[in-house]
Amino acid sequence: MQDISLSVPEPIVQSLPGDGDDAAHDMQKAVAGWEQRLNQAIEDAEDDDAAAGAVVDALERFEDRWEQYDDFVAELRAWGQSPIYAMAWRDLQAALVQQLYDHEELASHIDRERNARIVSDGIRFG
Repeated sequence: MQDISLSVPEPIVQSLPGDGDDAAHDMQKAVAGWEQRLNQAIEDAEDDDAAAGAVVDALERFEDRWEQYDDFVAELRAWGQSPIYAMAWRDLQAALVQQLYDHEELASHIDRERNARIVSDGIRFG
């Protein structure tokens, strides 16, 4: 399986306020770390199925964080605070999910792994 390449989309960086350079740097640093960990997990995996499992684990974390940041947006608005940073991090999580699915070789493995997990959970809990 090929190495995964992730990045912070430019529209997300541009959506940050003028004093958002630290947030943009933090995002780039976080994405570089996630990319490195994913590529290490793929390299360490015994086969493509095991690699897909590691990628799906990361996808699930990104999706969980996406929901958390979305909840923060509503909460910040309710308190009269600016949700711009929470919105940027939320959008970054969504972008990372999309970037993983955009890897053609990886997309079919992701779908298979997710379907296998659904079946496994259904059998285990059913």
